[in-house]
Amino acid sequence: MRFLVVVGAVLLSPWVWSSEVDGATESVESVLLNTQQMPGFIPLHWDSEEGRLYADISDIEGPFIYYNGLSHGLGSNDLGLDRGRLGDTFLVEFRKVGKKVFLAALNTKYTARSEDAQERRAVAEAFAESIIWGFAVVESSPDSLVIDLTDFALSDAMGIADLLAARDEGSFKIDESRSAIYTPKTKSFPDNTEIDATLTLVGKSKGRILGTVAPNADAITVHGHHSFIRLPDDGYQPLPYDARAGYIHSGEATLVYDYASPIDAPIKSAFARRHRLEKVDPTADMSGAVEPIIYWVDSGAPEPVKSALIEGALWWNQAFEAAGYKDAFQVKVLPSEADPMDIRYNVIQWVHRSTRGWSYGSSIRDPRTEEILKGHVTLGSLRVRQDYLIAEGLIAPYDENGDSVGQLSEFALARIRQLSAHEVGHTLGIAHNFSASADGRASVMDYPHPLVTLNDEGEVVLSDAYDVGIGDWDKRAVIWGYQDFPDEVSDAAGRAEIIAETLASGLSFVADEHARIGSRGSSGPAHPKGSLWDNGADPVAELNRMMQLRAAVLNDFSERTIQSGRPMASLEDVLVPAFLMHRYQVQAVATVLGGQSFTYAMRGDGQVPNERVAATDQRAALSAMLATLEPSVLNIPERVTSLIPPRPPQSGASRELFPRHTGYVFDPMAAASTAALITLDQLTDHKRAARLNNQHRVDTSLPSFGEVLTILIDDRWPETKDPELLSIERAVQLLLVDRLADLLANAQAATQVRADALDALSKIKRRAERARVKDPASGAHMKYLANRVAAIIENPEAYTAGDLAVPPGSPI
Repeated sequence: MRFLVVVGAVLLSPWVWSSEVDGATESVESVLLNTQQMPGFIPLHWDSEEGRLYADISDIEGPFIYYNGLSHGLGSNDLGLDRGRLGDTFLVEFRKVGKKVFLAALNTKYTARSEDAQERRAVAEAFAESIIWGFAVVESSPDSLVIDLTDFALSDAMGIADLLAARDEGSFKIDESRSAIYTPKTKSFPDNTEIDATLTLVGKSKGRILGTVAPNADAITVHGHHSFIRLPDDGYQPLPYDARAGYIHSGEATLVYDYASPIDAPIKSAFARRHRLEKVDPTADMSGAVEPIIYWVDSGAPEPVKSALIEGALWWNQAFEAAGYKDAFQVKVLPSEADPMDIRYNVIQWVHRSTRGWSYGSSIRDPRTEEILKGHVTLGSLRVRQDYLIAEGLIAPYDENGDSVGQLSEFALARIRQLSAHEVGHTLGIAHNFSASADGRASVMDYPHPLVTLNDEGEVVLSDAYDVGIGDWDKRAVIWGYQDFPDEVSDAAGRAEIIAETLASGLSFVADEHARIGSRGSSGPAHPKGSLWDNGADPVAELNRMMQLRAAVLNDFSERTIQSGRPMASLEDVLVPAFLMHRYQVQAVATVLGGQSFTYAMRGDGQVPNERVAATDQRAALSAMLATLEPSVLNIPERVTSLIPPRPPQSGASRELFPRHTGYVFDPMAAASTAALITLDQLTDHKRAARLNNQHRVDTSLPSFGEVLTILIDDRWPETKDPELLSIERAVQLLLVDRLADLLANAQAATQVRADALDALSKIKRRAERARVKDPASGAHMKYLANRVAAIIENPEAYTAGDLAVPPGSPI
């Protein structure tokens, strides 16, 4: 069946065109006489003398699509205002009211999919619309209606000023005297009209970011972009969303409330996002596409990166071949004269920033159906350099021979191929699958940690760091979303069969909100397969293996990890990711504690909804995590620290380095503390703690949070006599106290969790008070520890821990 696509607001009959405008004093010919004409979907007229842009909207009837963005960015990862950044997408229409024309955004969230006009009207009148802009009508005649687009084009449609204020960068606003239409990227085509503008925001900068990316932090100039798009024809079949299929669902933002739905049917629904793709012959096992999906790679990407981007993106053709398409997915280089913001191009954009950051796979979609009209990938250019840095720390390549230097580029480019495929996958509509690493690297939609191994001689091997090609899960996702069934096959039945086959294959799926730390309130994920940047089906075994790899890498760490002629201080840049390489696998192992294997089961599909992780596996996970807190593991030997001097002039500290208590001198104790925090944060997460207590309540063989804390405290009070390691042990004890103090004061934590934290603090206090030590430093530490805990217990809300900032990890 075809879905009835209606928008209630379109039915409000008072909004009709009238060619008469009171008070018009000039003819259309006089206003447009000396303008440059740009015929197309919305004909544009550029007055170069006055710097005004006009549009003749007389032929525009009914709704169309509008979206905005930035064609020229700010360059700061922290602010996110990148080149190619996409903003909001609306279904809009023009409405003429006297001497004005409104640009009205229609409400597509609340609707009535009904043939009854009055039923649709009732819904349309019940919910708000948004008038985005009011244009002045400059001329009107029986054949034309001309509006002035200039002020609209020069507006802050992306909310840049609000964002800067929210980030404490200062108060800014658009300065019209320093803003203008940018004509090289202002064009009109048969089905789309593109408007670009130079925007200068002025104000008083008070933050730390703008001065790092703009010549004058009080005047920042970017380019805003506006696109008006003709609605697609009604040949597209919207695809009902299925949580098991692995497609993107943006939660409440993309839900549709259909008030015409039967009482016995859900009122809420959602569509999966995807491109339109049809077979020339749907009955054939393999067929060409009526219109292939073509992606265009930024011509500004350098080689060999550009070729790697193309190769990685082209992996998706393997998935479309699995769905029975021949050459339905293609990748080409974007012509230099093409505009990446143009709706006609699916693009892979190579974007530069001042610091490394995330890459994104965005899209412009029809708000009525979620049909993808434009895929837009943003790849941060500094990612490849971070991967190169990681490889330097892993293999220390700069020896006398330099035989292994070539592996660095191979490693980094392998990651770029995978990243290209990953972000393109999002623009095809496919979501993250964070269980794929546990299923044998079954999807490019996971976040891959490099699978680095040791050979029989104990040497680091990078050759299998990143997988090549599309994964089995990706093929199943494309088959579900893009299969074109012949007329005699029911679309719903065909896709249900595909889902059943996928479930029977044993492939699993864990979505963003159940894997990310801090995602939608889930600070401690619970699914033992749902982790980022991990490897292997057994997270505990992989952590143990990774700790052996880490020990080998750190044992070999020397000046050979940096090129000759580089500052010796830059050894720290390489040391940070090497020393903290286990951080992500620790998080993966933590999901086993209080963990639950769950599925997105539907009644009758045969999946097991929930299954607790076995007690033996949970205790093995705890043991593996405790091993990462051993002082010998956290220690950076003098052999390494003696090589790292303070940073030379003009290359000062950055957030990518370890924190310090020692001024500008390298601080191995602070480095050890940051590594310890990675584990302690997971062990004391209040949501994980509550899950531990809940599982123990129904099955006493499973560990409780109180048991975990008892084991943790016992593990942190060994009788080491090595003064170098003893100081690290003391630091970990204090960090544990800080984490317990946070739990005790956390009003969001379950009552029993806070009680467990109080009990643990009391145990620590008694141990400190009863400690019999001989050396003065240990005595001072125990006295301080006892007094600190006493103060926390007396007034937990007043206590604040002086946390050290762990250097950023993601993305890698």
